[in-house]
Amino acid sequence: MKFDEILKEVGEFGPYQRRVYFLVCLACITSAFQTMLPVFILDMPEYRCKIYSMPNDTYKIQSSYHASLVNQSIPMETTDESESYASCRLYDVTNSSTTSRGSNKSQTTCHRWVYDQSTFTSTVITQFDMVCDHASFRSHLNMVGFGGMLAGAVTFGIITDIVGRKRTLLASGVIQMIFGIALAFSPNFILFAVFRFFTGIAAMSTFMIAFVIGLELVGPSKRTIAGIAIEFFWCFGLFVLALVAYFIREWTYLQIVMTIPSVFFIVYWWIIPESPRWLLSRGRVDEAEQIINKLARVNGRSLPKDVMKRVMLEDGPEMKIWHMFTTPVLIVRGVVIFYQWFAINIIYYGLSLNVSNLSGDVFLNFTISSAVETAAYVMCIVLLERTGRKKLYCASMLLGGVACIATLFPVIYGDKSHTWITVSLAMVGKFGASAAFAVVYVFSAEIFPTVVRQSGIGACSVFEGVGGMVAPYISDLGVIVGGNLAEALPLIVFGVITVSAGLLSLLLPETKNKKLPETIEDAILFGRKDKSQKYTYDPIVSKNTREMVDDSIL
Repeated sequence: MKFDEILKEVGEFGPYQRRVYFLVCLACITSAFQTMLPVFILDMPEYRCKIYSMPNDTYKIQSSYHASLVNQSIPMETTDESESYASCRLYDVTNSSTTSRGSNKSQTTCHRWVYDQSTFTSTVITQFDMVCDHASFRSHLNMVGFGGMLAGAVTFGIITDIVGRKRTLLASGVIQMIFGIALAFSPNFILFAVFRFFTGIAAMSTFMIAFVIGLELVGPSKRTIAGIAIEFFWCFGLFVLALVAYFIREWTYLQIVMTIPSVFFIVYWWIIPESPRWLLSRGRVDEAEQIINKLARVNGRSLPKDVMKRVMLEDGPEMKIWHMFTTPVLIVRGVVIFYQWFAINIIYYGLSLNVSNLSGDVFLNFTISSAVETAAYVMCIVLLERTGRKKLYCASMLLGGVACIATLFPVIYGDKSHTWITVSLAMVGKFGASAAFAVVYVFSAEIFPTVVRQSGIGACSVFEGVGGMVAPYISDLGVIVGGNLAEALPLIVFGVITVSAGLLSLLLPETKNKKLPETIEDAILFGRKDKSQKYTYDPIVSKNTREMVDDSIL
């Protein structure tokens, strides 16, 4: 008897599973906090050079004398057909030629700045002066955070299989708590980057382990909806983050407040069970039986007598992920799947981080973005079993990509009064990206055969992490490049990547209502219209002597 058959006997998603599922999903809320906090704590306000002769200089003009002094000290520059004070230059008062007026005054770069505090009292940008020549430091910090998420996916994915789900979930919560609070007290850029790396590890591992615990207790008929429903807790975390950030405008306090909920991970040691699937895989049958008996009792069911002596997990011949790259059809599919994970993370995280670079109120934009993401997940639940994975995924990617590319038109033909169009198109892009993000987990897991499914998803997480690390640099292209295309340029790049990925996904087979592949041979024949030709895969036999299948139909 397989473990899924036991779940059908004791309840696939009864009161016990719903309680545990709800508790582990709460952990995903804290993961959303730490992942998306950079939108607010790394917000880049308007700024200009500080007037050295005025110790109490502020960005906001205090008086007519202050305005006169600023006019005499700071040159004007033209941007987007309007004039504003230069951000990185001021008149050189040490040069005698500065006594002349107008454009003949010599200029110099400054090393101290004043910042607009109308939105945030302080951010990491203002504390460490990450502006002008150091403006790219914001991208570096975001990249470090996603690098931590990549490291978390790889290392905790391995550790989870060794020491168990419960211990690693508790460990990730403790790491999140320690380094999240330490982040608020970072004395310099280097330490901030180090602490951000570890919070990235904790954020990714928390979500990943919670996802695994939730799904391993759920029966097969409920896994699709359970795999998407967990995303609603992520969205709830985004709404809470926006609300708290609106009232707390000091980045250190915001960081501390959003980290404190991680303390509640400690009580999970007593209320969250270990995954019985994992216990069985480690030969700890008695412990697994105790959990399943409790599950059955809470669900009002009974565990058949001696069933644990007959249970077995879904095993197969020992295979490695590289066995998925032995024929042209598998190579093409593998490359396409990996590119999907790379692209979807670029657009999803890129658009999420790009909210702070869009025109309008950052809190409103972030809230709308979160609402759009929630709507996308609702759509997935409604349509995923009706339209199929391939159609819904491809349509979502193309919708998101085309919307992002379309931002080029209001920039060329519009004016500043049409910036709402750019914001609206960005939100449509976020809708498509969010829907695709939810589908790609289900789609990929069903394409990989059982014997390499876990390692296949693990390999996807590597490309997911790389995409996340690239996303901040694309998001900040407008900040670095400037000019008329500053707001639309990141969206255009996101759009091109997304459209290309959406079109490539057409090479993948549909998995809806199909018997999923269990072996490498099944994977080769999966999606073919003519399966009469047999294929025997033997990794030991020389490649030249294998019976090769006709790979003309992917």
